Amino acid sequence: MTTRLSEKLADLSARAKNAESAAVAAAKETHDKITARKEQAHAAAKTAVEKVNQDIKTASESATRDWNAVKAKIASDMNALKAHVAEAKHEHDIKHAEHHADRLESEAGFAIEYAIAAVEQAGLSVLDAIDARLASDEAKRK
Repeated sequence: MTTRLSEKLADLSARAKNAESAAVAAAKETHDKITARKEQAHAAAKTAVEKVNQDIKTASESATRDWNAVKAKIASDMNALKAHVAEAKHEHDIKHAEHHADRLESEAGFAIEYAIAAVEQAGLSVLDAIDARLASDEAKRK
């Protein structure tokens, strides 16, 4: 009986290690997802700018000098807009990530505390079982 309890404690230990490994892997996965999203956003912005540039190139030759001024103005406005949107998105992402991280850390802390209580209870149960087995063996001898 004691051997099976020891095996269960070993299994609990292995599962705790797996949870730790999963947390490390998830942190890396999140970075990869953010990188992929940034690449998609960059591609979309590049496509939009290329479309504007293509539209400008197809304009008639008589309006070329006017288009150059418009093109510079659009590029300037686009850069300012991109900077503003990127800053606002970054601030929003930070706040969202902080709230999300706080909530998940709280949940993880509770789960860890619950696991600690369960381990302590398991340890007490193991000692109770061993004590009961010793009492049973002693009673048999009498």
